[in-house]
Amino acid sequence: MKIVINGGTGLIGSRTVARLRGAGHEVVAASPQNGINSVTGEGLAEAVKGAQVIVDLSNSPSWEDAAVLEFFQKSTGNLLAAAKANDVKHYVALSVVGTERLQASGYFVAKLAQETLIKRSGVPYTIVHATQFFDLLGFLVNSWGLGDKVVVPAALIQPIAPDDVADVMAEVALASPRNGMLEISGPERFHIHDLVAKYLAATGDARTVEASAEVPYSGAKLEETTLVSDNNPRLGKIDFDQWFQSRAKAA
Repeated sequence: MKIVINGGTGLIGSRTVARLRGAGHEVVAASPQNGINSVTGEGLAEAVKGAQVIVDLSNSPSWEDAAVLEFFQKSTGNLLAAAKANDVKHYVALSVVGTERLQASGYFVAKLAQETLIKRSGVPYTIVHATQFFDLLGFLVNSWGLGDKVVVPAALIQPIAPDDVADVMAEVALASPRNGMLEISGPERFHIHDLVAKYLAATGDARTVEASAEVPYSGAKLEETTLVSDNNPRLGKIDFDQWFQSRAKAA
């Protein structure tokens, strides 16, 4: 089977490519660095020619409101047009748990616009909603840092390891279209305060942690369950300690 992975050189994309190639499939790792650009359309027609499945794992290089919306509208529009022109049988996209609840954020406005384009396209699809990746923890801690403390949203989080996400994306790519959603989460649910404290301890960071309902996530204020799924999500296998140990070994 020929499968095009848009964003195929990224965090989730590279792992998904490896899994599908390992299973014997013809996989195109589409990315600008490989001469395939879903925003400009460069190389896209040739990449999608003869493909049965497109998996969209790309992300905008800019999270500025107008730029991220333009990225997802152009990229998704071009991919869907290529899918229709080549009679692609399944369009798979990765999105985020809570997207519809985070519409005060320009990034999530853009993600919802992407989902809407897919749903209205007429191309058979599956959208996978994942919780936040463990690998975002360092970025989030830095963004919430205030001097000798880290002030975090007073909410729940259930992060998932990239390897677990890639396992699901590869599996979904080979399955029949759901024409609907699949939600996936990590195996452990934390208050953000507790997870950040655990991360700081593991990294030897002496800063203290405080929780505040006023602290936003990607520009949006959170309710307690905004970032987690109570819709019977499929759970990953890798917990925080396993993820952190593998990260330390890789470093």
